[in-house]
Amino acid sequence: SDSPEIKEEVLRRDDTFLTLLKDVYVESRDPPVQVKDGGGEHLPSKQEEKRLTKLGHLEALDVKKVSKGKISLVEALTLLNNHKLQPQIWTAEKIAAEYSLELKEVNSLLEFFIPFTVLEFPKETKKAITSHKPKQLT
Repeated sequence: SDSPEIKEEVLRRDDTFLTLLKDVYVESRDPPVQVKDGGGEHLPSKQEEKRLTKLGHLEALDVKKVSKGKISLVEALTLLNNHKLQPQIWTAEKIAAEYSLELKEVNSLLEFFIPFTVLEFPKETKKAITSHKPKQLT
């Protein structure tokens, strides 16, 4: 395990090996770099068009620019709420034109996504549950 002969052999300096090591010279060259031609599938074919979002007073909560054909989360909630409150004014056609969307996608959005309605009952109509004594079985 820890024999003194082995320690001495490991720590001993061998001048012949050192002189041979000084004569060693390593030369390294990298192979030439090959450019892979991927056919340009990662490059965009054209610059994506962007539009400014229509957020109003909720501007600080959302992104400032989105791609045409897309909407931000705040815009989606706003247009769904506008359509729910005034469906005769905020029709699918008007929403598609206002937010640069396809009519088919707007119709799907209005059909499948409905914002929640929160109803709060007036305090006078709330009835407290009164405890009653259980019936005794005889």
